Amino acid sequence: MNRIEAIEIIDEYVNTDSLKKHLYAVEASMKSYAIHYGENPEEWGLAGLLHDYDWEICPNPEDHPVFGANILREKGVPENIVRAVLSHGDHTGIKRETLMEKTLFAVDELSGFVTAVALVRPSKSLSDVDVRAVKKKMKDKGFAKTINREDIIKGAVELERDLDEHIEFVINSLKPISEILGLYN
Repeated sequence: MNRIEAIEIIDEYVNTDSLKKHLYAVEASMKSYAIHYGENPEEWGLAGLLHDYDWEICPNPEDHPVFGANILREKGVPENIVRAVLSHGDHTGIKRETLMEKTLFAVDELSGFVTAVALVRPSKSLSDVDVRAVKKKMKDKGFAKTINREDIIKGAVELERDLDEHIEFVINSLKPISEILGLYN
């Protein structure tokens, strides 16, 4: 499985631009963390790209990502990536064991949240997003209501990273793809 094949899966199953941008954001965060940990950025990037590809086609949200895992297997996605996808939701009962699995969980909600914070800035620029701004918005329960703040905190704990450092790392991971995300750098 390579990135081109993963993009083909995304193009087949993902219809909205916002979900595609989320997948690219998580991919970027995963690749950056893979490099940080001395792991394979292409492999980790695939987990990020594919983790939510079934969100729009899954008949019941509670069945995500289990619903999509079977399709990924049919398409030849390696089992370690399928397992990472399955483990990124606590409701699946699949315990996160590998560093890739823990990282996917840790960057999923946070990548989306950082993007949301940038989008409400007048500049729509990641350059105007810092740890303080993200943490301030995390306290605002009316902002980006669907993003689970507890998962953001839990992700940093599972990675054994200081929350501030984790937030800063994700912000910096997204900057190189800011144009793809519809943001300015």
